[in-house]
Amino acid sequence: MSPLCTSEEWETYLQHQQDASLLQTPQWGLLKSAYGWDVAHIQGKGCGAQVLFRRLPLGFTLAYVPKGPLGNWLPALIPELDSLCKQKRSIALKIEPDEDFDPPLQTKLQDNGFHLSPHYIQPTTTLVIDLVADEEEILARMHQKTRYNIRLASRKGIITRPWKDLESFGRMMQETAARDEFGVHVPAYYQQAYDLFHPSEACELFVAEYDSQPIAAIMVFARGTRAWYFYGASTNQERNRMPTYLLQWQAIRWARERGCTQYDLWGVPDEDIETLEANFQHRSDGLWSVYRFKRGFGGSLERAIGAWDRPQIPLLYRLYHTWMARRIG
Repeated sequence: MSPLCTSEEWETYLQHQQDASLLQTPQWGLLKSAYGWDVAHIQGKGCGAQVLFRRLPLGFTLAYVPKGPLGNWLPALIPELDSLCKQKRSIALKIEPDEDFDPPLQTKLQDNGFHLSPHYIQPTTTLVIDLVADEEEILARMHQKTRYNIRLASRKGIITRPWKDLESFGRMMQETAARDEFGVHVPAYYQQAYDLFHPSEACELFVAEYDSQPIAAIMVFARGTRAWYFYGASTNQERNRMPTYLLQWQAIRWARERGCTQYDLWGVPDEDIETLEANFQHRSDGLWSVYRFKRGFGGSLERAIGAWDRPQIPLLYRLYHTWMARRIG
């Protein structure tokens, strides 16, 4: 029997993998397929992976497994992954397992032909808020200034509510990117993400308004016991009213109502907590500015095992690696 399966068969498999990341769902695959990736699903005995293929010049690809593979896949799934990579002319297989940093797992990956990659796609380190408590206890774990800002926003006339204006959200994302100097997707990307996940209540878009005018918004997702804050935007108006703090509190309450026990703030600098706390006040490059905001919500630092590459065509992989180093440098 072929290890390849349809998206419907993959969805059936995921029903028994409630802790699987949102990035392993068929909906995420459909979203990425609209923006330059091909998608395949592969199953073994009690394991599997959604594999994305980025098209490269001359008909080659880069194979990528976001937040996977799933189950007891190592080394059982490697022959099937290698075969699929060969079929798709992949120069390398990149994986970003949804597992905590663990030296024994690192050793096992190295023993099976993987090496730690300097190029990661998803954030390696994040802050996760424990939602197994009532609202007052969750608030009590936050920093005093964050609690104050949440309440200040309410006193200052900020209203938060679900929103369906994805066109305005896309424009707001672009305004935020221009101000804060980071990359964003095209506006249609957010509309498609919403259309794919919102019907199953796995996604919500919240807006913060002042005097009926949208001034900030966030898009959050949920699957199983975890919710994620993926996208946030704000205008340059009324920022002193702290709308983004009240939006996060709205999203936390939404996640709890859905039965989630964790709220993932999705991405902070890849440092230990001591380094983060020693440097956040005087650093604003990269993810440092968002850490200054996110730390106040009382989450615990979690570090994943990172990105690992298994070369399939060594020469082309080395050339790709050199190109990436020059591009990032």
